[in-house]
Amino acid sequence: MEATQEAMQTSEAVETSAPSEATIRLERKHPLAIRWMHWVNFPVLFVMIWSGLLIYWNDSDNAYRHPHAVYRVGVGHWTLVRFFPGWFWKAIDAPYHVTMGLGYHFFFMWIFALNGIAYVLFLLISGEWRFLVPERRSVRDAIKVTLVDLHLSKGLPCQTKYNGAQRIAYTSVIAMGLGSLVTGLAIYKPTQTHWVTTLLGGYEMARWEHFWLTLAFVGFFLVHVAQVVLAGWNNFRSMVSGLEVKRAEAPSLEAERRNW
Repeated sequence: MEATQEAMQTSEAVETSAPSEATIRLERKHPLAIRWMHWVNFPVLFVMIWSGLLIYWNDSDNAYRHPHAVYRVGVGHWTLVRFFPGWFWKAIDAPYHVTMGLGYHFFFMWIFALNGIAYVLFLLISGEWRFLVPERRSVRDAIKVTLVDLHLSKGLPCQTKYNGAQRIAYTSVIAMGLGSLVTGLAIYKPTQTHWVTTLLGGYEMARWEHFWLTLAFVGFFLVHVAQVVLAGWNNFRSMVSGLEVKRAEAPSLEAERRNW
């Protein structure tokens, strides 16, 4: 009899005890459209840079002793750095493949342009731009994030989807993409779009700007891949599945979306 009463009391205690609270949760971080356009842009941008280099070689060839001044760093006739050394061109098999480079470049530029336009339109229509556009505190937060990444400080600033450094970087990439399209158009059709070419400072300046925007894309890509590796699998998985594992007390992206 005593055993039965004791068992009943134990059962009641279990029923009345509060369930343990979850410490983590799954949250939708990246919508499907953003993930698709992200992964489409990755190989397209690679082909654009590769084919662009094949085109640049044709203008940088030293065989006739008239290398173009666009792809160098210097003052007047004095050159500090030239882009690129001979061994680099041979490594990517660039010599005498300019026509192939032009074909690939002019084909994939349309995919790059359409994908970029679709991405910007989706950000505007869905409201996801609110996560991306820099805020007043973004510069300050970006400095803090950089110091933490360099192990010169501790404690990351609060963030929702992106931190201040990411907001500035990703918004800058959109501006760089627009700049690449405009400068590329000025180079591709300098007569038909002469007013664009003139606004950019002329044909030679448009080429110079297009080249340095390309190098900026390469720099962004290297830093972006390094940051993804450092952030770990959870961050990478969110760009594949759209879901991210977060602490239960972390700010909710879905709650912020509902408040738009």
